[in-house]
Order: sequence, then structure tokens, then C-alpha cells
Amino acid sequence: RALRLAGGRSRCEGRVEMEQEGAWGTVCDDGWDLADADVVCQQLRCGRAVRVHGAATFGRGSGPILRDEVGCEGHEENLWDCPAAREHDCSHKEDAGVVCSEHQEWRLSGGRDGCAGRVEVFFRGTWSTVCDGTWYKLEASVLCRTLGCGEPLRQLSFDHTLPGKMVYQCESLQPSLAHCQWTYNKSAPCHQSRAAGVVCNGTRP
Repeated sequence: RALRLAGGRSRCEGRVEMEQEGAWGTVCDDGWDLADADVVCQQLRCGRAVRVHGAATFGRGSGPILRDEVGCEGHEENLWDCPAAREHDCSHKEDAGVVCSEHQEWRLSGGRDGCAGRVEVFFRGTWSTVCDGTWYKLEASVLCRTLGCGEPLRQLSFDHTLPGKMVYQCESLQPSLAHCQWTYNKSAPCHQSRAAGVVCNGTRP
């Protein structure tokens, strides 16, 4: 019995999919709430649930709809330990999804479009800035590509004005910054740093 999140930007975000008797299926969003999503996140070692989604936010799944009216209390070890209806009146347009706290997503804010500005990361339920102490061309390249913004043109620096601080160090061109080494809210690497910014050569509509 396996569990996964599909259609998201990381393994800790997406449409909830379960495996039963060798087939992957989805969960209906009727009654889908934070306690249910929490069990999924903890089972996947993705922290806690920070957002709950229904209505196929991460796209429509395929295969059987394996659970409806899920009723976890939040302390269960596995999603299949929770009470649920086996019969359902759902379609895949009602597939349930979740964003867990260990998911990371990025944006560039304050620029003319989404391809320039201060680097901000959504992690553990809040937006944070990125320390520029270890922010070089490689890290900027990973981010610009992840955002669909091409390659970095130049680096910027800003003040830290958000509650958290993230540090990234990439050894090679990774699919996203979450695949590089990172630390969150560790003061030493951020001491006397500024907040990283970048102008990428692409534009976003």
C-alpha cells in the first residue's frame, strides 16, 4: 500500500494518490480537510499540511477513486487507517490535494514581471527571503530555469524584511533549489548577508 502526491511542483505537493491491489487511484474531496491532509504529509515525511485543495487543483487523476468522505483525526500513521466511505459518487474533477510544509516554491517579487526581483521562498507555511552569502550564478541559474525565466542576467541585493531566511548551495545545475543543499533559519550563514535578487533574461506573460 503506497501513497504519493502527483501533479505538484515537488514531492510534497500535489494530488493525493493511493495504491490498492497494484492500481493507483485518487481520493474524493468530499469532507477532505486539514486533519486528513496532515496524515498524508506526515506519512510522506513532508511535515504538516499547510494548504488543503479539492476540485482537482493539481489536475484530474485517473484510475479508481479509492476513498470518499475521509475522516482522519490527524494522529493516524497511514491514510488507509482513517475511516472512509468505500462507495462514492465522485468523479476525477473532485480529486483531493494538499500542500505540505516541506514543499518549497519560489517567486521573484518587486520586479516588472515574475522574472525579476527579490528571491522569496514559500516554506513551512510562510514566505522568506534568501541570504546572498552563498548565492552565486549557479543558484540564480537554477532558480531562473525553475521559474521558466531563462538564464540570469544580473544579481541584485535587497533588505531582509520577511520573518524567515533560507540559504542555498548548489554543486551543479539541479532541477530546483530544493535539490541543492539548503538550511532554514540558521543564523551563521546569513550573518551580515543581504537578501538575494536576480534579473533573469526571460519574461513571464
